[in-house]
Amino acid sequence: MDDIYSRKILQALQEDSRLTVQQLSERVGLSTTPCWKRVKDLEARGIITGYTVRVDRKKAGLQLMVMAEVNLERHTDHSVAAFEAAVAATPQIVRCYSTTGQADYVLTVLAADIEQYEQLLLGHLFKLPGVAHVRSSIVLREVKGDGVLPV
Repeated sequence: MDDIYSRKILQALQEDSRLTVQQLSERVGLSTTPCWKRVKDLEARGIITGYTVRVDRKKAGLQLMVMAEVNLERHTDHSVAAFEAAVAATPQIVRCYSTTGQADYVLTVLAADIEQYEQLLLGHLFKLPGVAHVRSSIVLREVKGDGVLPV
């Protein structure tokens, strides 16, 4: 993406996806029709994949964030697919990354408190298909978490 206006559009929409086309066009320095066409093009090309709202997790009652490193017993196609499907079906797991290094996966898990995380860990995470080991790290403070891409 080499177009400066498309980059400005992406930056502005990441900051506030509720902007009207008029507001967006004023921010990026385009008239409304070309701005709207660029947004539609970015959507059609799959660069913009959707619109969402950011929620303050603590105000929503999710005080605890945990980074859980998971290792699988086996890495067969079936065991990996079963694990990933189970992760996708678990709402408390808000991110899952397949990684290199010491862990096969790194999960971001949200819970109300340590007791709720312990229940999830014992009652669910340890029982996910193929899980051999889970190492948990409690997040003390989120230093940067806005998720804005540097376009």
